[in-house]
Amino acid sequence: MKILYFGDVFGKPGRKALSKALEKLVPLHEPDFIIVNGENAAHGRGITPEIATQFHDWGVDVVTTGNHAWDQKVIIPFMDRETWIIRPINYPSSSEYRCPGKGMTEVTSNRNGERKRLVVIQAIGRVFMEDSDCPFRAVEDQVLQLRRQGVKHVFVDFHAEASSEKQAFMSFLDGRVSAVVGSHAHVQTADERVLPYGTAAITDVGMTGCFDSVIGVKKEISIAKFLTKRHQKFEPADGPGGYGAVLITLHPETGKALSIKRFRETVI
Repeated sequence: MKILYFGDVFGKPGRKALSKALEKLVPLHEPDFIIVNGENAAHGRGITPEIATQFHDWGVDVVTTGNHAWDQKVIIPFMDRETWIIRPINYPSSSEYRCPGKGMTEVTSNRNGERKRLVVIQAIGRVFMEDSDCPFRAVEDQVLQLRRQGVKHVFVDFHAEASSEKQAFMSFLDGRVSAVVGSHAHVQTADERVLPYGTAAITDVGMTGCFDSVIGVKKEISIAKFLTKRHQKFEPADGPGGYGAVLITLHPETGKALSIKRFRETVI
């Protein structure tokens, strides 16, 4: 089983880069599942139903989000209705203060002639982030339930700031899920590996957007904020986009990771 995952899509340059990357990588690698983090796809803040649907029409099986999940308010009823777009599972989910959407989804694929099943979970970190329920316990509880149901192929998008928290989270889940990929930082790390007990991992897959920027934002705006300490309205950088992605191959029976390959390329 092959999974192609793209890091945070940022604005129009990211959307264009994603389109071109799919045209190139899908025929080349023939993934069974395509997953995209789309939380910054709408002008760098949130995602709209139209953009999410466009990604789905391009063949994306699951759209994950993060701390900007609901920046575009129009996504809220859409996220409640559609099962293939998810938000962090460790956001509050009680009946009184329930967050929109779900933190997990199950998808199936017949792309390469054989029906395959994959569960995708998203969690959000707590270090340097907004407060949330414990991501370790939230995902562990869900994974225990999935194991009792016989589910072996589980992919986790961990949307977190601190590298230490991401790496601790990956090691915590090693051998219990198929893959843990980091998102949110927009800067790709070069530490892709298969952990000792069979979980594919990378601290951050990086961004799909304009690389000639400060994590997707126009450089002059970010520089002005640091120099003046004044609030600046962020704008996505102009220019050619690029993509950060990983291709993960899983054992069809055990769900253990066989390999993880990292991509980072600018597309014109």
